[in-house]
Amino acid sequence: MNKAIVWVIVLLVILGGGWLLLSKNNGSAAPAAQSGPIKVGVILPLTGEGAAYGEPGRNLIQLGADKINAEGGVNGSQLQLVIEDGKCNGKDAASAGQKLVSVDKVQVIIGGFCSGESLAIEPITTAAKVLLFSPGSSNPGLTGISQFFARNYPSDSAQGVVLATVANEKGVKKMAVLQEQTDYSVGLFKSFDAKFTELGGTSIKEEFASGQSDLRSSLNKLKAAKPDALFVIVQTPASAERIFKQMSDIGWKPAMYISDVVPGFPDVLSKYKNLLEGAIAAEFTADANNAKLQEMLTAYKAKYGSEPPLLSYAQTEYDSIFIVADGLRAVGDNGEKLAQWIHTSVKDWAGAAGSVTIGSNGDPTTGHRPEVIHDGKVAPYTK
Repeated sequence: MNKAIVWVIVLLVILGGGWLLLSKNNGSAAPAAQSGPIKVGVILPLTGEGAAYGEPGRNLIQLGADKINAEGGVNGSQLQLVIEDGKCNGKDAASAGQKLVSVDKVQVIIGGFCSGESLAIEPITTAAKVLLFSPGSSNPGLTGISQFFARNYPSDSAQGVVLATVANEKGVKKMAVLQEQTDYSVGLFKSFDAKFTELGGTSIKEEFASGQSDLRSSLNKLKAAKPDALFVIVQTPASAERIFKQMSDIGWKPAMYISDVVPGFPDVLSKYKNLLEGAIAAEFTADANNAKLQEMLTAYKAKYGSEPPLLSYAQTEYDSIFIVADGLRAVGDNGEKLAQWIHTSVKDWAGAAGSVTIGSNGDPTTGHRPEVIHDGKVAPYTK
């Protein structure tokens, strides 16, 4: 065989192998392995009253990253979490986001948790073409805000609609509302009030600042209005406890509706179980029979000695790092490609939160379900 024929055969083998590689990756080459770890930014409220969310969230995301790394990492590289404190406010979250983008050069950030964090971080990540993926921010204003923002926790537009619908079914026409002045609480109230008004109801609202200690004046005003029920919209369990204590002090026990913050804290439900008996909530609930949820609960308890609080958030926090890892495997450590992937390719993704599909607007297609508080515990609501 002459040399010319040999070289033709060699060339055909090389081209054929390349074609097979492309065909296995849907027409695009597999992401190249990179030297060193893949940095993933994380922004959570780790200090202040919001730390009640941030500390378990950090544990869950780290737990997931450890599992991924123990199983070989992503495309031959280990994941390295770069965790920053967003403090549940826009100013600190923006500083954290800027640091992750400019100094750490991350291409994806998991966070923020509080809606105010994500609303402040999003302009920074969008300008830098970095994916911002939130496992907890639920403000309706984040829906479709940018091609570089997505979330696996549902919008509060669903929570507000569910609560307004139940209130209407129970004959509530005048709803007193005590609302904390945060982006999450404002978004939830707007969603609730729009649906409640559509159904013929009227809202009477008092607002209070986060950390405000004396709420008796607002409570007494709302009580004097003789409402059919009271809707308490808070960002943190600390705010809820202040309100419930002062309601007990003034002897007011109305029919109640509560934001999804409260059901996630069993100690609060137990402490105020008489006041909260029959209260209505709406949560993004977990399926107790889901094998991946049970795997998460077992691993968390083995490492941290207890079950994670706030299960509706825990499931999405744990899933978030696995969704990001799948995106990195598919398109590599590139914010622009990750953003496109997460808006188009997360379909029936199986995780601790069940089957997850993220729409083109960046929102998951799942929503909230109504619940009732009975004897200090959360139970499904039935008509």
